[in-house]
Amino acid sequence: MEARNHSRVTEFILAGISEQPELQLPLFLLLLGIYVFTGVGNLGMITLIGLNAPLHTPMYFLFSSLSFIDLCHSTLITPKILVSFLTEKNIISYPECMTQLYFFLVFVISECHMLAAMAYDHYVAICSPLLYSVTMSQQACISLISAVYAIGVVCSPVHTGYLVRVHFCNLNVINHFISPISSSFTSTSQQLLSPHQSAPWTKGKVSPVIYTIIVPMLNPLIYSLRNKDVSIALKKLLETKIFL
Repeated sequence: MEARNHSRVTEFILAGISEQPELQLPLFLLLLGIYVFTGVGNLGMITLIGLNAPLHTPMYFLFSSLSFIDLCHSTLITPKILVSFLTEKNIISYPECMTQLYFFLVFVISECHMLAAMAYDHYVAICSPLLYSVTMSQQACISLISAVYAIGVVCSPVHTGYLVRVHFCNLNVINHFISPISSSFTSTSQQLLSPHQSAPWTKGKVSPVIYTIIVPMLNPLIYSLRNKDVSIALKKLLETKIFL
């Protein structure tokens, strides 16, 4: 039989979001602005909920946990994308890729279950309002949040362990902006989101951009800042700072 080269890949070359030079600076500034807005929005939400006693309820603790997950999720992905605009060749090592994959899965799995916990909290508040304080007690809320993070931490090594066994065999040039395994996690929904005739730089990358960059930015607006109680607490906090 003919001998074959079975050398393992030690690093991946990521093509990034766009290979067109004229788009590098505008995209860098756009993503930098989104990342700053994401950080300020989610960190601000965590701080606001922590400093205001009226917001110390199960619903807002779940909001705060979601903001923490989104902040970590965005920090895991976006800085690496920003670096790709400043370097001639965007390289990610195999260990770094596996590490990014592990934490990517931790936050993705935790976020999915956190949204489920938030849905359960809303269900109890709407369908059993008289029993809400009993069903969603402080202890129950802490247990629910702990379970969400535990599921993410426990399930991630399982997925990562199976994918570590995959041999890439010199296929190390990836037409994407995140590690190849992480990007494949969101590729299944690429067709419910991208048009049939996409521009070259957006083909196959729309869904991951939305999930890894846009969603963490929008979650504080969707789940918290449009809430009346949060708006009142933010207004009081700003008024207090102004008078001080």
